[in-house]
Amino acid sequence: MKAIYLIGFMGAGKTSVSRKLAEALTVSHYDTDHEIVEAAGKSINDIFASEGEAEFREIESAVLKRMPQHDAVIATGGGIVVAEENRRQMKSTGTVIFLYAEIGEILQRLEGDNSRPLLQEKKLEAAQSLYISRLPIYRQTAHIEIDTASKSISEIVKEIIVSMN
Repeated sequence: MKAIYLIGFMGAGKTSVSRKLAEALTVSHYDTDHEIVEAAGKSINDIFASEGEAEFREIESAVLKRMPQHDAVIATGGGIVVAEENRRQMKSTGTVIFLYAEIGEILQRLEGDNSRPLLQEKKLEAAQSLYISRLPIYRQTAHIEIDTASKSISEIVKEIIVSMN
């Protein structure tokens, strides 16, 4: 089986869904954000604060290149699609699944979450602007789009498995 990449905006459920999907498919699970923290030896917030977003994106692309291309489910960071090389790599080496959620639902899910460096100030405006700019990129990159609204993780996993067959 080719690798499965889960893409989508922060708070879309990529990490939670990827774990359960990997379990259901009995394949390895990876999370690029976790791998970035391991590679850099510091938190994503610390990378943004000390090196900036551009350096973070460089590390993110390097981590993506090291991900397995078979028998793996890979949760990606919300901004991984910003780099064209990342979009090309995911599309050519695996199945890309966009976990879609409306911005209102995402903001509800992220309420009180201070771990998102791009949302530290002016949360609502920043989130809406990022969401609007990334939505077409997610859709262009994805092989499959799954609407996550009002669905449990198990329901989303089942829908992904059915849509891949």
